[in-house]
Parts: sequence; structure tokens; C-alpha cells
Amino acid sequence: MNIAPYLLLATLEGLVQASVLMLTALGLSLVFGVMRVVNVAHGEFFMLGAVGAWICATLIPGPPAVAFVAALVLAPLFVGAIAWAADWAILKRIDYNPEATIVATIGLMYIIQQTTLWSFGPNAQAVDAPFYYTLRFPWFGYSTYKFFIIGAAVVLVGGLLYFLRHSKVGLVMRATQFDRETAQNFGISVGRVYSIVFAVGAMLAAIGGVLVVPAQQAHYLMGHDPLLLSFVVVIVGGLGSIPGTIAAAILIGMSDGLLSVFFSPTLAKIFSTLLVALVLVFKPEGLFGKAGR
Repeated sequence: MNIAPYLLLATLEGLVQASVLMLTALGLSLVFGVMRVVNVAHGEFFMLGAVGAWICATLIPGPPAVAFVAALVLAPLFVGAIAWAADWAILKRIDYNPEATIVATIGLMYIIQQTTLWSFGPNAQAVDAPFYYTLRFPWFGYSTYKFFIIGAAVVLVGGLLYFLRHSKVGLVMRATQFDRETAQNFGISVGRVYSIVFAVGAMLAAIGGVLVVPAQQAHYLMGHDPLLLSFVVVIVGGLGSIPGTIAAAILIGMSDGLLSVFFSPTLAKIFSTLLVALVLVFKPEGLFGKAGR
């Protein structure tokens, strides 16, 4: 048996999975790192991005690429606005209490989910890819759109890292994450920073939804798996650790691709669960996390 084609296919699928997972998990990690909020509605922001891509594809005439570019801009902005409003209307009112925010975001998850079911419907909807080209390998053909997903994720993650490290807003975010009280004493509006962070985290998840929907289908329940895997990534990488989230997303995504191709998707999920258990037992702060100060 020639294992090379299976290994290549598993690697490519793993990279695609890791790319989308990286974007989604970074949004969750950023929110927890700065705000200390566990956002259970994060998967619904991913779903809204995918549904937004379908709406753009339905309403905007012309080639699929035009609607796709519009979705990459409009869907994250729309989802970011919803997240900003949810922060103002809900999270600020409960003063970002850790226990209360879990309950509140669970409620937000069901509100978004049921509203989408009522307006979008229960059926999965396909979205055309912006381009159709196949890269031919000796054993099989592979969609170049999936290579685009990988490249787009690399560019976006690189842009996020540059933004956090070199922009004034990124500096303010990191200062707020390090010490909220000191940041307030220096005149930083922590409430405004939290609103921006919550919106940016939601926008990252929405971009992941827009990128993945041409390879899958938009559905009002599609946020469950991204939410679960994002929690796995954040726990393994270290709560609030951006480098840890990136490394863990690659690890989980690649293992998921390899195990799904060579064995079964069920085994891939078992591996992820086992990895979380091992990390919680032997390194509770995560592979890249720091012990509590």
C-alpha cells in the first residue's frame, strides 16, 4: 500500500482545519486573556459569519468572487456590531462577573441560534467558492480554494500579531490584560477596551465562518463543533496565550486531519479530549500558559 497520497491528503486537510481553528480560537483566547470572560456564544458568531456569506451570495449579483469579497468585509462588521451591542447590553450590566458571564453568554447563544433558525430556516445552504481551480497531484486533485483558506489565515493571524504588538490599541489591550487597575489609573477606558476586544474576537470567528462555508454549508447549528474545538485549543495552549493558541490550533488541526483520514473522525475527537485531560492533569495552565500570579 502506497501511504504517500493518504499522508499528503491528511496533511492538507489538517492544515485547512488548523487554519480555520486558529482564527476561531484566537478570538476566544483574546476575549478571555483581556476580559477574563468565557464566551459560550463564540460558536454562534462563527455561524453568523457563514450565514452572512450565504446572504451576500444570495443578494449580490455577479460572479461568486464579488459576493465572497463583500462577505469577508460585511459579515465580520455585522457580527462585530452584534458583539459590541451584546457587551453594552449584557456584559457591562453584570460587571463582567466570571460566573454570570457564562450564564449570560449561554443565553446569548440560544438567542442568536433561535433567531437564525427563525429567519434563516432549518436547512443547510451551500455557498459557491469564489473560484474553481484544481491543483493536480500525482494521485489526486485538490481544491486551490483550500490553499486560499490556509494563506488567508496566515495573513490574518500575522496581521493580528502585528496589531497587538505595534499599534497603540494593541498596547492598550495588552496593558489592560496585564493589570486592569493600573491601566485605569493611567486613564485607559477599560470598558471601551473590553467592547473592542469582544467585537474583535467575534469578528475573527465570523471570518472563520466566511472562509469555511464554501467548503461546507451554512447551518444554524454549525457553531457547536468550532466552539468545542476552540475551547480545546485554548485549554491546551494556555488560557489567554496567543502563541499557545496558535501552536495548539496547529497541533489539534493536524492531528484531526491525520486521524480522520487514516482512522476515523471519532478517534480524532477522542484524541482531542484525551489531550485536554492530560494537559489539565500535568500542566493545568496549558502548554504555553503561565502559572497564576
